Amino acid sequence: MKKVVVIGASPKEWRYSYKAVRMLSDYDYEVIALGRTREKIESTVIQTGKPEIDNIFTISLYLNIENSTKIMDYILSLKPQRIVINPGAENPQLEMEAQDKGIEVIRGCTLVMLSTGTFEKETSTNKV
Repeated sequence: MKKVVVIGASPKEWRYSYKAVRMLSDYDYEVIALGRTREKIESTVIQTGKPEIDNIFTISLYLNIENSTKIMDYILSLKPQRIVINPGAENPQLEMEAQDKGIEVIRGCTLVMLSTGTFEKETSTNKV
């Protein structure tokens, strides 16, 4: 089972990060949700802080540029295979530094990618 970390997870049902955690779980990914408050999205506990996580397939990023810049070193230290930059989470500095470290960066929408069957596949048209 591939591990996906959702950074910026929210317990609010109307937030896209909430929907992403649910949908990733429905698609049988191992989901780790990171957010501000230790609450739950169904059976997934939202973790806070900067936990050590290894063997990450994808980070699905839902933070604005200000917040992702604050934890950029942490994000990069997780060494994911790739980072999906969801709409509104664009951060050119993070994207450039991730690519410099050999991390694939995709500007896309996790929900759309899952719905269309492209989450697992190369999406070269969306690569940064």
